Amino acid sequence: MTLKNLDWRALDRLRDGFLNGTAANGPYWHSASDLAAYDLTFGERIGWKWDAVLHELRLRGWTPPANTTVLDWGCGSGVAGRRVVAFFGAGKFSGLHLHDHSREAVEFATQAARTTFPALGVPRWRPDSDPTGLLVLSHVLNELSPEARTELLVLARRATSILWIEPGTHADSRALQQIREELRTEFHVVAPCTHQNACGLLAPGREHDWCHHFAPPPPEAYTDGNWVKFGARAGIDLRSVPYSFLALDKRATAAPPADGLSRIIGRPKYFKGYVRFLNCDTTGIAELMLQKRDDPALFKQLDRERGPLVYRWHREGNRVVGHEGLLERPTSNIQHPTSSFAKASAVAEAMADKTEERPNEDQQTPNA
Repeated sequence: MTLKNLDWRALDRLRDGFLNGTAANGPYWHSASDLAAYDLTFGERIGWKWDAVLHELRLRGWTPPANTTVLDWGCGSGVAGRRVVAFFGAGKFSGLHLHDHSREAVEFATQAARTTFPALGVPRWRPDSDPTGLLVLSHVLNELSPEARTELLVLARRATSILWIEPGTHADSRALQQIREELRTEFHVVAPCTHQNACGLLAPGREHDWCHHFAPPPPEAYTDGNWVKFGARAGIDLRSVPYSFLALDKRATAAPPADGLSRIIGRPKYFKGYVRFLNCDTTGIAELMLQKRDDPALFKQLDRERGPLVYRWHREGNRVVGHEGLLERPTSNIQHPTSSFAKASAVAEAMADKTEERPNEDQQTPNA
């Protein structure tokens, strides 16, 4: 299976379930073909979010515990676990565990991991396994019942480190912010926050705000005709990849720097001669303004920056008059795995061969 011959019947059903909430009713993977089509498309787009988060963690100097196990809980096709292992290197980990409520998903993700990392052990995970070194969670909150959420937090508290990504919607982001509040007394908050204090977005009067960011897509999203066709057919703007995330760590070395860092929430809003943005720091949430004449380079940078919007401001009240470069920003854009498309296609083809062929229903009209 490739981007040219996707199983659109499966993709339409999956997307409808994600959008209308029925995905929370139970396993929705019907076959390896479902997972292969998802992994190549929606799963790859989630991979772009992971690329952005992992890039930021590297800029912040964070690395996972040495020689530890990774648990990709709610793994689906396994894209999150594979992205994490590939970024830090398979040699950094002692094993990759996979869990999902669907047996088909675990089998697909296991085969994909073994194909991608032949030297890394991918043993079967058991709920009574030893505490996890690195817990990886991706797009799971809106599928959990209250009871399942409680059980997941019990598991999370046993982990040394947690990397958690959710959609950038208001509901999912605020649900993740609440998770942060429940865990921040037991973990150091590594990112996206620049402080350990209570989340300012959960304060009274901030009910309409949410902590979200935007991942830059790879060049293929613009230049590859198959991706362009996929975006049109699926009704997705591939240029906009919103996400929310949380990185937590129990290790003392993971404590956040207490040096006045700030983070911009969402996208800055541009007006003639000035820009406004929602700022988060140790004092809480504030709407700040930057006039172009005060810092022309920063004024331009905020509209083009493809990395995390983390700065130390020079302020006069809520007016930014200057800044300092806080993170060592690379000269190139976020690096997406150059072989991810080829590997995904190879894995998808191998797994899809195990199921009956299904008709291609690729119609060049967007979803409703």
